[in-house]
Amino acid sequence: MMLAASELHAVDYAVLVGYFAIMLGVGAYFWRYMKGMKDYFSGGNRIPWWLSGVSFYMSGFSAFLFVAYSAVAFNHGFVAVVACSVTGPAVLIGGLLFAGYWRRTRMVSPVEYLEERYGLTLRQTFAWMNVPVRMIDDGLRLVAIGLFVSGGLGMPLEEGIFWSGVIILAYTCMGGLWAVTVTDFLQFVVMAAGVVVLLPLSLGQIGGLRGLIENSPPGFFNWTGGEYTWRYLGGWALIVFCSYNTNFALVQRYYCVATERDARKAAILVAVLYVIGAFVFFVPAMAARQFLPDGNPEMIYAEVCVRLLPAGMLGLIIAAMFSATMSALSSDYNVVASVLTNDVYKRLLNRNASEKTLVLVGRLTTLLIGVIALGVAMAIMKAESSKGLFRQMVTLFSVAMPPIAIPMLLGLVWRRATHIGALVGFLVGIVVGLVMFYRGDVEHAMAATTAVTTLVVMAGVSLAIPAGPAERLRSEAFARKLATPVKHDVVEADAGTGPSPFRVVGVSTVAIAVLLLGITPFVPWGMGAKLNLGIGLFLLLIGALWATRARGPAVGTEAES
Repeated sequence: MMLAASELHAVDYAVLVGYFAIMLGVGAYFWRYMKGMKDYFSGGNRIPWWLSGVSFYMSGFSAFLFVAYSAVAFNHGFVAVVACSVTGPAVLIGGLLFAGYWRRTRMVSPVEYLEERYGLTLRQTFAWMNVPVRMIDDGLRLVAIGLFVSGGLGMPLEEGIFWSGVIILAYTCMGGLWAVTVTDFLQFVVMAAGVVVLLPLSLGQIGGLRGLIENSPPGFFNWTGGEYTWRYLGGWALIVFCSYNTNFALVQRYYCVATERDARKAAILVAVLYVIGAFVFFVPAMAARQFLPDGNPEMIYAEVCVRLLPAGMLGLIIAAMFSATMSALSSDYNVVASVLTNDVYKRLLNRNASEKTLVLVGRLTTLLIGVIALGVAMAIMKAESSKGLFRQMVTLFSVAMPPIAIPMLLGLVWRRATHIGALVGFLVGIVVGLVMFYRGDVEHAMAATTAVTTLVVMAGVSLAIPAGPAERLRSEAFARKLATPVKHDVVEADAGTGPSPFRVVGVSTVAIAVLLLGITPFVPWGMGAKLNLGIGLFLLLIGALWATRARGPAVGTEAES
């Protein structure tokens, strides 16, 4: 019996439209809870660790996972699993070392602490430096999902990029960080359902794991392959460590929870998900080397979906691919808006702004960032080089990430780090990275060199030019702050005073299940319809369990010592 849909049907488009309507509904629901800047940008420090951890995981990748990494898996095999798996240890080590400190900074935006630790100059430098870097990266992510939509839906690339950007921007503007984290969790559930189904279907095409191992090209299961040597992977691991422990959107997941213990638990959850997910995600692309040998590497995940998935499920997996980029972009839009609102508008333009004004400015800056990222995506699409999306992303972060990450991390753990040391280290690291970029050096060399240069210069200048009396007082006050644990007294809130994550997630999951079950009668009965029915019933069950759970520890009041 024919299982695959072979092309998208009306039911697939119905699933997609319904899915995005649910995402917009979540944003609209949280609109009324955004009373102040802290609610909009840090969830009032009431977001549960499990919700924050899953949101961190979803925000850490995008359609790059299904476009660029899958192309590596198709061409080189197991090296894609290795490259993705290094994220797990990087998050775990960084989370255990720094997550608690990030929470103890008690901040609203990720560079806010830099003024307390170093001074206004570094705070503003990093704020303005990170904004264009994040928007370029967001443009790359939009191009990636545009490629996937073009391959999976047959939609023109420009339309795929445009509508993806508009939908993400809409619910992020409305509901702030609460909407971002809840939609991230829903997207995780949808993505997991789709990918778990795709894994056995792809292996079934080639005789299972045994067929994958025996019939793959020589060296397909080597830990390195092609240009992805140990030196390259080492440089990539360094970039991942710097990025995942200082990336604005990811650091935000550490300070939006109640306590530093919750922040560390979120990091452990992320590490586990990355190690498990690396294998599950890339086996379909590796298997496609046998049953789709002439496939387009950058479109291979979309081609596998169209080839194997039944009507309805195909729409769900396309929604899952959307979900990956939606999570990453919505997180970036929210956190970059927090920088522009808190570190630029409030700090420099209107220090006495009301909370209502700050939420309005936050929504407007979110809109501005989303529109600019959309424009960047269109420009990148027209000028895309043959290096490919993955290499573009690595090159960008090789130059920019280590010089930013080193001062941010050292400021948390080394009391002798000074403002002038951090600023000089950052500037020298950026200059060295740009020189290496224009020389055409490889990415892993740029990452290692800029990181070492920034570290050595920052440490040397900090030791050679000690902090003055005023800076020492500021540094000592900040050290006392980091030494003081965050106390979070959770109380039962009155009805309607705050969002219940269990209830919102549950109702939304039930809605997705009803959507999938609703299209089942329109799918010819067979294996495809049975898959739709089974996944729909599973989502209905877990959604009902979440929806009926009493309000948990997401709603509370914070008392910080």
